[in-house]
Amino acid sequence: MRKREMERYRSLLEEQLAALLGQGEQAVHQLVGEGEDEIPDPNDRATVEEERNWTLRLRDRDRRLIGKVKDALARLDTGTFGTCTACGKPISAARLRARPVTDQCIDCKTAAERVER
Repeated sequence: MRKREMERYRSLLEEQLAALLGQGEQAVHQLVGEGEDEIPDPNDRATVEEERNWTLRLRDRDRRLIGKVKDALARLDTGTFGTCTACGKPISAARLRARPVTDQCIDCKTAAERVER
């Protein structure tokens, strides 16, 4: 992979990481701020609780994605970015554009998903 492409992916991943970290901080402030008001109506309280659970679920998903982004940045540093961890073949440029955090080629990922089912 050319240096220019590597820098483009690094920039993209760093921007994605910064956005995810910013969303996490915003969610924490939002959750802390919601706990201050007492809501007397049980229906409203249930709605607030459901929204809080949804927010926590999204933040957990983001937390896992942050790990994948950091791993992809580490692969960029070591020079293994764009190489499948399962078979060692190059990952297609189209797949990297669609999901830059991927560490498997489409064939290996498809096989792994079949095994999961």
